[in-house]
Amino acid sequence: MLAFVAVAFFVIAFIIRVTETSTEVIFSPTSLMLVGLAFLAVHSAGVGSGWSTRGSSSRGSSTRRSGSRR
Repeated sequence: MLAFVAVAFFVIAFIIRVTETSTEVIFSPTSLMLVGLAFLAVHSAGVGSGWSTRGSSSRGSSTRRSGSRR
């Protein structure tokens, strides 16, 4: 999900850069690009990725094993 936010910042920065729109310093293409990179780094670190599949798969496999032993 955070990767989509990063893409949105990249697109906005690209549009501002291509149209050469005069904006405030905080909304410059470079600052938007850096914010997008920060969101991408947080996404790569695994934050906001949703539920962990490790916990759900281990519970599912243990119940399958116990059911097959009966």
